[in-house]
This record gives sequence, C-alpha cells and structure tokens, in this order.
Amino acid sequence: MQVSRERVDPGWEHFRSYTFAPAVRAGTHVYVSGMTASGPDGRIVAPGDIVGQTRHIYGKVQEVLAAAGATMDDVVLTRDYYLTEEGYARTAAVRREFFGDSYPAATGVKVAGLLREGALIEIEVIAVTT
Repeated sequence: MQVSRERVDPGWEHFRSYTFAPAVRAGTHVYVSGMTASGPDGRIVAPGDIVGQTRHIYGKVQEVLAAAGATMDDVVLTRDYYLTEEGYARTAAVRREFFGDSYPAATGVKVAGLLREGALIEIEVIAVTT
C-alpha cells in the first residue's frame, strides 16, 4: 500500500529557495523539519537567549502544523538538539507553555554545533492526525 505524501507549505516565501520542505505529510503523519529560531530574513531571533529561541521555534512549528491541518495536541515526538546541557533544563517551561499536560515523547541531544550561525537549539517534530 502506497501512502500519500505531500509537502506542507505554510506560505513562507523564504522557504521556496530551500531544498527541503518545512514539513511533509505522509498519510496521517506530519514530519516537521528541524527548525531554528530564524526569522523570514534568515537572522536568528532572540540571539543568545535559548528560551526566546525555543518559544520562537514552537511558534513556527504551530504555523507549519496548522498548514498540515494539525495542532500541538497531535505532536507525538520532539527531537531537540542543544549546544549545552543547561539549555535542556532552561527550555522545560517553554515546553509546558506549548504542550500543557499533554507531553509528547522527546529526545534531547547535545551537539557540538548547529548549521545556522547563532542558533542555540534546533527542534524537529512528528505529529499524528486522524
């Protein structure tokens, strides 16, 4: 059985030049690409502030999920890539803001660096809809 696969387009003009989709819907699953706290101009939002960057990223994730017909309640897994271990603890309150008591499964990975200059965290998400 072949699963339908479609690019999710939240209408972000700057993404049109990228070689990857903001997200892909495959059947009932939505795979959101790793997001950093970059704005439409490519600059990092909240430089030096992992809490601000995390909040910005989850706002972007909400936009992408909405374009796919999903919400944060549909998120079943997040993968967070951190530059420091203390970054993990500092973002917990932001996760509570966006997920309430409905936490998804999560993986936190400490990395030596991220591709986007000035990014302190990158987050990817998987959601499942009905």
